[in-house]
Amino acid sequence: MAAKKLLILNKKQIQQKIERMAYEILEDNLNETEIIMAGIVDKGYTIAKHIKKTLESISDIKVTLMRIELDKNSTHLEAITDIEVVKASNKVVILVDDVLNSGRTLAYGLGVFLDIPLKKLRTLVLVDRSHRIFPVSPDYTGLQLATILKEHVEVVMGVKTEADAVYLS
Repeated sequence: MAAKKLLILNKKQIQQKIERMAYEILEDNLNETEIIMAGIVDKGYTIAKHIKKTLESISDIKVTLMRIELDKNSTHLEAITDIEVVKASNKVVILVDDVLNSGRTLAYGLGVFLDIPLKKLRTLVLVDRSHRIFPVSPDYTGLQLATILKEHVEVVMGVKTEADAVYLS
């Protein structure tokens, strides 16, 4: 990784993106009583917690947080969730990750919900790099960022020693 990091989003800007995406989710789901926020470990789950907090402060929608751990290097879907996937049946599910690069992580995350009936399945990412190999697109995006493949986008959130930020290196 390059020694120099370029700050793309600071803590305040990240919070502004999260608030805007929370309002978009609310507009898209005005008639819903419950939404499942499924965050992909680690940073996707952290972002999902922030979205949940914001959504609950601006609406009466109950937001249930689901934690998804994926084996991204596996050739088939291996996922662990902290609540049973069937609890998302007939509900709106928002799958959350930090950065969309090739789309592999989101594609695997979507696979978790293939065997249950859903009202709606949406995807949310803080940063979309647009280097997709897999046919997935985010429904809610904090920032669309044009990068080259050699560059790395690092999201720092929920780390006690560093302020929340997004860096390009």
